Amino acid sequence: MFTLAHLNTPPPESLKSQVLQMVVDYFGDISPVSLTPSNPLYQLYQYVIGYEMHLYLQAMDSALTSSAQLILALDDLDPAQVLGFALYLPTQDDPEACTLAYMAVQASHRRRGIARAMLQHMTTRHPHAELACVASKVPTFEAMGFRVLAAHGPQVLMNTRDHSSNGMVAVQDLAPIFQSKEVRQIHAYLLKQHGKKAMTEAEKKRDRQLDQMTQRALALVHERRASGSVH
Repeated sequence: MFTLAHLNTPPPESLKSQVLQMVVDYFGDISPVSLTPSNPLYQLYQYVIGYEMHLYLQAMDSALTSSAQLILALDDLDPAQVLGFALYLPTQDDPEACTLAYMAVQASHRRRGIARAMLQHMTTRHPHAELACVASKVPTFEAMGFRVLAAHGPQVLMNTRDHSSNGMVAVQDLAPIFQSKEVRQIHAYLLKQHGKKAMTEAEKKRDRQLDQMTQRALALVHERRASGSVH
């Protein structure tokens, strides 16, 4: 069994490190650019998403009401162990609304209601909730009360209502991360390790994958519209 904890300030270091480790371990599940480990760019995007999560957790220290909120599922027998997490962003000017940024559950504890419990906890506080996911995960979120709104690049935009909130969400700007010294160093290392040809092919493979995911997202939205489940 598990217990949910809701944090609006940064978690203790021991819990934070587990959350960041889960972000890296389950990068393929939670990133909109879900590359496979065989792609040389995998490590680069893994670093970026880990650093983005670090920034969200760091920003929880601010007095802003729009800063991220963190839901942790902790093991009842060992409360120091994180079984799952959900990081969401409250919407400015609309206290009912929020956007789910990232959610993951330890592979060993999936299909035990942890994700559903975390989402229910979030929507109890903010009933007008939004998220974006890949097309294959849409049925899972539909079963949890979310409905399809539209295609959003390689992802499908879903909401607990039939429209998005008009409020603003304070998302992290990834441009400075991609332009950072650390990312340039990782890219240089990968270039040296794999060679220019392999890196160019990796970028093409990433782009093809994103195109395929975009087409799947559009097809799913079209399918839902045809069935009358998208307004």
